[in-house]
Amino acid sequence: MDKKIRLLQVIPRLDTGGAETGCIDIAKFIANQNYYSAILCSGGRQIKNIDQTRIKIFIFPVHSKNPLLILFNIFVILFIVLFHKINIIHVRSRAPAWSCYFASKLSNVFLISTFHGTYNFNNFFKKFYNSIMLRGNAVIAGSKFIFDHIKKNYNNFKQLFVVPRGIDIIYFDPKNTNIEESNKVRNRWNVSVNNFLILLPGRLTSWKGQMFFLRAFLLLKKENLLKNISAVILGDEQGRIQYKESLLKFINENNLENHVKIISNESFMPSAYNACDLVLSASVEPEAFGRVAVEAQAMEKPILASNIGGSIETVIDGETGWLFESNSEKNLANFIVNISKKDKSSLKEFGLKGRKNVSDNYTVEQMCSKTLEIYKSLV
Repeated sequence: MDKKIRLLQVIPRLDTGGAETGCIDIAKFIANQNYYSAILCSGGRQIKNIDQTRIKIFIFPVHSKNPLLILFNIFVILFIVLFHKINIIHVRSRAPAWSCYFASKLSNVFLISTFHGTYNFNNFFKKFYNSIMLRGNAVIAGSKFIFDHIKKNYNNFKQLFVVPRGIDIIYFDPKNTNIEESNKVRNRWNVSVNNFLILLPGRLTSWKGQMFFLRAFLLLKKENLLKNISAVILGDEQGRIQYKESLLKFINENNLENHVKIISNESFMPSAYNACDLVLSASVEPEAFGRVAVEAQAMEKPILASNIGGSIETVIDGETGWLFESNSEKNLANFIVNISKKDKSSLKEFGLKGRKNVSDNYTVEQMCSKTLEIYKSLV
């Protein structure tokens, strides 16, 4: 007889991002299985979207890297674990992982971590700090890329599993929107319905490659190749005001205002994807997984992604999209021009194959089911 799972997930904040979305997906799935499901975080915009009659939310500053607060958080987590009879702690970030590790030892409950990135480790102390993510009973890598990174750079883990992140293919479904809505989105963005539109979604941060893309786009402008090509950079700066200002300054100084727009947010992402002709993931550092590439394929949109990180796994080069050289603005520019010249039926074929790729490999149900199997193997 299965022992009842009582899960506490710990994450710094519940704002936007792959780790946050995955945390909520797991929380809902566990609750749907009639198990106890709770999240400990310091707050966040996504909390309002959680049914707190089914998923318990604890608010405490577990995001802090202050050593004294990390120490104090051990006892906060220990209290939650003992009072609510938690038998699995699942942590998704390094600072709270230190608190979770000692709380799990004191309470004798299982600790699982999800390794969400490569993390910088340019010295011994940084690598030691990162290694806390591998000190629990099991480690989940969100892609084979992360799995290989862990095996290459660390050796102190117990059980290591690959569980690719998943997305909701019912939500990300082209059937949820139509041409009229797409035209409305383009009108709101002030983009002609006749132009070839590139969408670059993702929070505004340098490693996501927005500036890299703008420099590639400028190459096309200098060659007079942007006549019918437009682009929208869609993402929140999340406090990185200077970076956003640098993007706007580059656009203005190079007279790209008629070709590129920066939009802070879009309430219904399927409509944003449906409004474009090509989705771009221009990350200049490896993505652990890269949700944009998977969401685009689910929406039957061709994806152009940098040839590093998780995109190498999720994008079938030449079938569901293309991989460009991550360090070459010229190569990205050439891909954009060549893809913009393809007929719509050809692009549609890429989209259909992309949808099948996601349905077969990257659904939220697959991610949650595999994670639940790991929980059950422990308890």
